[in-house]
Amino acid sequence: MSVSPETLLETAVEGARRAGRVLAEKFHQPRTIAYKGGIDLVTDADKASEAVLLAWLRQRHPDHAILSEESGASGTSAQSGYRWIIDPLDGTTNYAHQLPHFSVSIAVEGKTGVEAGVVYDPMRDELFSAVRGRGATLNGQPIRPSSADRLDRSLLCTGFPYDVREHPEGPAGLIARFLGLVQGIRRLGSAALDLSYVASGRYEGYFEFNLKPWDIAAGALIVSEAGGMVGRIDGAPYDTSVIDVLSACPGIAAALGDECRRFLGEIRWKPTSFR
Repeated sequence: MSVSPETLLETAVEGARRAGRVLAEKFHQPRTIAYKGGIDLVTDADKASEAVLLAWLRQRHPDHAILSEESGASGTSAQSGYRWIIDPLDGTTNYAHQLPHFSVSIAVEGKTGVEAGVVYDPMRDELFSAVRGRGATLNGQPIRPSSADRLDRSLLCTGFPYDVREHPEGPAGLIARFLGLVQGIRRLGSAALDLSYVASGRYEGYFEFNLKPWDIAAGALIVSEAGGMVGRIDGAPYDTSVIDVLSACPGIAAALGDECRRFLGEIRWKPTSFR
């Protein structure tokens, strides 16, 4: 059964606020931390936020499929045509260290692509949202990317993947490449917010290797609907199977993309996809 874009967005917004309240309430409380890998961790807050969010989605759309960072895939989109792609806490390492920069990311994918997306920062009460073909907003107000058109006047953002110890050549090399070309580079630790900040003009560009669909599905839609560029680092189009991302305001998109492709060619980088 088809669901209106307005209904999908309403579900995402309310889900993000419910999950965000859990994170905000637990932020200053003692927490339990477990490791999924060398530097990849999960907290009790991730799981509590996810439980609230999953319950809400299943209440609203019981026949929809869900792909979540912590509990994986459930249901099938074959009948309904919809799949929710969620990260109940994007920025877990920040959260675990009581650094107040993290978000809830929710996207819903239909048969022709991502239909709606929400990224919510509960500590600043900033809600970025977009519906395909209808633009992007921050707390209900339209947003646009930066008007910068020179790399040397651009602020970029990046992130370090969980396998950076084993494969530092991509992220470390590209950071070194851009340090001499741009105004500055930041690393704040929430991919969903990084993309939202490009959409709203706070950064001119963002790049990161080895992500997952739940990290970027909502933010990618928000960027494109705001009028920015989002794709893969090698210039290929974005889709929800990508695990690397490049995003930029229109004025530097071509120059940023050209530098990335030259660098990737030099290190003979091979793209991979989410499985």
